[in-house]
Amino acid sequence: MAVLADSDTRWKWGTLTAKRIAPRDIRLDGYLLRGRATPTARQLGEVGVRADSLREVTAAEFLRAMDEEPCDVLVLALVGGAVQAMLHGLRRVWEDRPRRPVVVTGYVGVVYEKLTDGLLLRHGADLVLANSRQDAERFRAVYEGVGADAGAVTEVALPFLGGAPHTGGHEPYTVVFAAQPSVPDTRADRTYLLNRLAGHARRHPEREVLLKLRSRPGEHTTHIEELPYQKLARGLGLPANLRLVYGHMGEVLDRTDLLVTVSSTAALEALHRRIPTAILTDLGVREALGNHHFVGSGCLASWDQLDAGHRPAPDEEWLARQGVAADGTYATAFDAARARIAELLDRPGGLPPLTPYYTPVTAPGYLPGVLARHHLGPDGTPLPGAPAADREPGPVRRVVRRTARGAYRHGVQRVAPVIRRMGEL
Repeated sequence: MAVLADSDTRWKWGTLTAKRIAPRDIRLDGYLLRGRATPTARQLGEVGVRADSLREVTAAEFLRAMDEEPCDVLVLALVGGAVQAMLHGLRRVWEDRPRRPVVVTGYVGVVYEKLTDGLLLRHGADLVLANSRQDAERFRAVYEGVGADAGAVTEVALPFLGGAPHTGGHEPYTVVFAAQPSVPDTRADRTYLLNRLAGHARRHPEREVLLKLRSRPGEHTTHIEELPYQKLARGLGLPANLRLVYGHMGEVLDRTDLLVTVSSTAALEALHRRIPTAILTDLGVREALGNHHFVGSGCLASWDQLDAGHRPAPDEEWLARQGVAADGTYATAFDAARARIAELLDRPGGLPPLTPYYTPVTAPGYLPGVLARHHLGPDGTPLPGAPAADREPGPVRRVVRRTARGAYRHGVQRVAPVIRRMGEL
């Protein structure tokens, strides 16, 4: 089994999904698609899943690997455009083969934006995994609505749920705020949340208050973080019982009595373990924040309410529709996917060619640009001069690459916000 991922969160989703859907013990070969969010060794280590092999590749190098190193199942843990590019590239690579791998893709967490765009970019995989009953219904409706085959949609659950149920009684009582790289995205809103978290810690000095961060300075994740909380916290004089923490979310949840967030997938992890969970309404309930996904959950609350002692109680029907599986059904959540993969692997004569919805006929003004971003032509063939990673880069090339990434991050985190502020004057 192979996994191709383009960020730390998608590596986590991809590798854990591979383990969940595998019909038996497997060899896991990992590939990291080179880009701005290529995870560091520390980020990979936090996932807790080790691959039997792991290498960083370009799109062209990955397609070459899939031509030369066959596998049974391939998990594409990528942003939608990259999934579409790989589907077309793989169709070209495997076009003359009697048998090919089963291709699986899906979403890392809550799908609260670009539903139609993202789904159509993922169409063509043999399995498009939906993390909940609600998502499965929405996915099928989108595919059927454009006349595309919806048979690939397969209901599962988030692969990283687990851990012991919350029983309370931690000493000290621990409140965790799960930060997100891009939500909210303004300095004023992020500073507001940081001040409210600090205020909660001052109001309750007997509690431990943790700010759970996704990445350390200089690291990138799935979404660009222009204003890291670490930077915003430097001049605020945080109380002694408020600490910034990193690490595996599951280990942080082991000592959590109240999880607070705007819309992080960590909320679903906490709810699965019956940890009291609050989705903040302070900045509004808005699509741009993603907290609109939790309407009906019973978890919406403000910092004023939390400061006063309010503890949200989740709605059980909402939990069931969201794949949280707090009722004990998680053990069977991946059975349908495993059965479907086994059926496809045993199909006489092998599988038909990959057939994405987007083709040069259905999307002639869109698809070529999607493929070109990954240096592929309209037919999925690598373009002349496409970057490759055939050999280990030498010391000069490594320095240049490291410098380029540093320049990119500096531009995103320092220069771009200044330019935007100037444009607002």
